[in-house]
Amino acid sequence: MGETVYADIIRGHLADVFRGDTAILASYPGIRPTPDGFELTAFGQPCRISSQGVFIAGQPDWGPRGIIVGLLARHAVSDVCIETPWRAFRELPDSAPYVGAFRAHTEQILVPHVQKINTAKEKVFETLNGKDASDTAGCDFSFLVYPLPKIALCYIFYEADEDFSASATCLFSSNANQFMPIDGLADVAEYTSKAILDIVYE
Repeated sequence: MGETVYADIIRGHLADVFRGDTAILASYPGIRPTPDGFELTAFGQPCRISSQGVFIAGQPDWGPRGIIVGLLARHAVSDVCIETPWRAFRELPDSAPYVGAFRAHTEQILVPHVQKINTAKEKVFETLNGKDASDTAGCDFSFLVYPLPKIALCYIFYEADEDFSASATCLFSSNANQFMPIDGLADVAEYTSKAILDIVYE
């Protein structure tokens, strides 16, 4: 990906990361220090962070995913991920301006594909470090995934029947907002949903 209007923002995040103490980031599960930065898995793909940029699947990413990874690194904290109770996006602080876009770009885009997602969910688990969710009784199926270290998402699905249309709901781990600003969390969910669709149709 060529440089975009986001390039300076990404460089700013990374400059802050590498100007400070990176020990907390290095302690994140799934993050591996390298001579010039860190390696991790982001949205199911190999990712590398250095002072030069964010590289996903071996290519520089100057788009929203690059910003998301930069935000994760910049806001590294020692807290551990607490998965439950799962929280709706609208329950997170300062989420109101983003609720409509979240619904459209994270949840509604999945609705036409619910049946396909169900048949391919094992592929989703393998790629996005996921598993069945055990505390979501009443739905047709559900699962949790880790698109980034310390940030878990729980997806809850209902398949269409003669009385109701299909639906998809995305919930956040209880303390997800400790690891990412709210606008970044909205983007995490959007790009996770896009990754799910890429996986089930690859």
